[in-house]
Amino acid sequence: MSSSDDVILLVEDDRVDIMTVQRALKKIDVSNPLYVARTGVEALGMLRGDGYPRIEPTPSLILLDLNLPKMGGIEFLRELRADQLLRSMRVIVLTSSNEPSDRAAAFEYDVDDYIVKPHTFEEFSHAM
Repeated sequence: MSSSDDVILLVEDDRVDIMTVQRALKKIDVSNPLYVARTGVEALGMLRGDGYPRIEPTPSLILLDLNLPKMGGIEFLRELRADQLLRSMRVIVLTSSNEPSDRAAAFEYDVDDYIVKPHTFEEFSHAM
């Protein structure tokens, strides 16, 4: 992140994974504002100010899980990249899926990176 004012949006439905990301960011001294959306629908609403309070300033980075209720991560990426105002946002996929098809689908939507969630907190902190 370029500045501690840059906003991060975490799109994750698992409570434990949300807390793990928060702890890992704190451990590596990342103090950027962190917003959490539990579904792709909620994340798009927060980015657009459509049915949810709009995130201001617009996030500099989205950390995206692929396995989400209501709207999966790939569908979220399709919507994000189709939106003129949001299409250039930086996205890092942070998921438990190590499936080559999921990785390929994510990179079709120009994600910046694809990280498979590590199993231990130390590995997770290192990945962050």
